[in-house]
Amino acid sequence: MAFETKEELLEKYIKMDKPRCPHCDTDMTLWEVPPINFSDGLGWGTPYLFVCFNDDCSSYKHGWDNMSETMEAAASYRCYVEPGQKNFEYMPVFSPMGAQGGKLDDEVLIREEARKELLKKTFSILTDYYMSKDWDEILKICLDPNIPPKARLKAAEMVGELGGIEATEHLINHKFPTPVLQKGVEDAIVQLHERHFTRECPYCAEIIKKRATLCKHCNKEIPRG
Repeated sequence: MAFETKEELLEKYIKMDKPRCPHCDTDMTLWEVPPINFSDGLGWGTPYLFVCFNDDCSSYKHGWDNMSETMEAAASYRCYVEPGQKNFEYMPVFSPMGAQGGKLDDEVLIREEARKELLKKTFSILTDYYMSKDWDEILKICLDPNIPPKARLKAAEMVGELGGIEATEHLINHKFPTPVLQKGVEDAIVQLHERHFTRECPYCAEIIKKRATLCKHCNKEIPRG
C-alpha cells in the first residue's frame, strides 16, 4: 500500500461527503489534529478527523453535566470520526472554543483547493517554459511570492540548469519564505557559477570569472579559490 502524504490525504478528504453526527444529524467539520498525543499517548493515528462542532448537539450539551458528575471537571466532549470510518468516538473539550483552532471550515477548504489548482497550473507552465528553455520566465516564477513554495523550488532547480549568469543577481538579492526553498535557491546559484565558470568577488560580491586574479569591478587582487 502506497504511503500518502498529509497533503494528499487532505486533498482526498476535502472531496469526501461529510459524515453526519449520530446525535444531532448535522454535517461534521473536517479538523486538523494538534501535534500532541491523545488518550493512550500513541497519537491520533491520522492528521485529520471529522468533528461535530454543533453547540446544540445533545451529546455536547449533556456532556457538561456528565463530565462534572463523573470526572468532577468543567468539561464536555465532542463527537468525532476518522475519515472513511464508521466508529464515532469522543474527545474532551474544556470550553466552547475547545478544538476550534483546528477547524478547516469551507473558507479554508476553498483556499486550499485554490492553492492546489495554482500549484497544478504553475507546474504545467513551468514544463512549457522548460521545454522552450525560457529561463527568464522561470526565474519570475521562482521570485513570485504568490506562487506556492513547492513550485518555486522546482523553478529554482530549472534556473540552475538553464539560467544565464545574470540570474544569480536576482536570486542573491531576494528573500525566500522557507528554509527548504532558500536551500534550493543556494544550490541553484552554485550550479549557475559552475556552468558559467564564475564566482563572487570576496571583496565587492560582484560576479567575476573563476580564473580571474583581478576583480574588474573593484580592482582588487583575487586569490584563486
